[in-house]
Amino acid sequence: MTASSAPDRLLAVLAAFDHDHPALSLTDISRRAGLSLTTAHRLVGALSDWGALERDASGIYHVGLRLWEIAALSPRGLALRQIALPYLEDLYEATHENVQLAVRDGSEVVYIEWISGRSAVGVKIQVGARWPLHATGVGLALLAHCEAAFQETYCGGPLAGFTPHTITDGATLRRVLAEVRHAGVAVSTRQITDDALSVAAPVRGADGSVAAAVSVVVPERNAQTPALIPAVRLAARGISRALGWQPERL
Repeated sequence: MTASSAPDRLLAVLAAFDHDHPALSLTDISRRAGLSLTTAHRLVGALSDWGALERDASGIYHVGLRLWEIAALSPRGLALRQIALPYLEDLYEATHENVQLAVRDGSEVVYIEWISGRSAVGVKIQVGARWPLHATGVGLALLAHCEAAFQETYCGGPLAGFTPHTITDGATLRRVLAEVRHAGVAVSTRQITDDALSVAAPVRGADGSVAAAVSVVVPERNAQTPALIPAVRLAARGISRALGWQPERL
């Protein structure tokens, strides 16, 4: 869809960049943003002058450090990451597997921290990556604690599949979410890749609402799930307390 207003056009230029397209030529930006080359040139110049974009010696554009500075102010981004990092590191030391921290953005989960195990299972995750809520452990932990109306709408919509094991049926998803609420943890098996299992737990803010989720991802084969659950719960509880959560007040 072609951007109509000036703010829409600026945002379209920034939205041209993603994890699959971190470096773009001016022509690429013009095409992906749906803008004329002249308009793209003008907007890219303004964004580069401000620091939102940077141009390398070959004429290719990248996201600039100014946007990183702005993003650092987000309470659900770097600020949350800094609070959570000691507990994520403890979880990594206890498991030596992939450890993740994520928040919800609409119908997607966004990863804001990831510690990779040296010999851990490969995962399709990096900081800033997005996946549908139903297809990941952290996403299930977050979705299970959303408002009932949002859950119902989500379960009633199309559920993308990534492997034969991805939950794509609304009734099954409703049952899984009820199990997550009852158990206090989410176990997601072979939903994104065919060889991984994720154990996730919700992180609560000072008001008791779920602000994020933490998880560990291990090889599905021979996964010691019962041993992972208390470690993940402990990390989530530690982060929650650091955020000001006091369970005795609930």
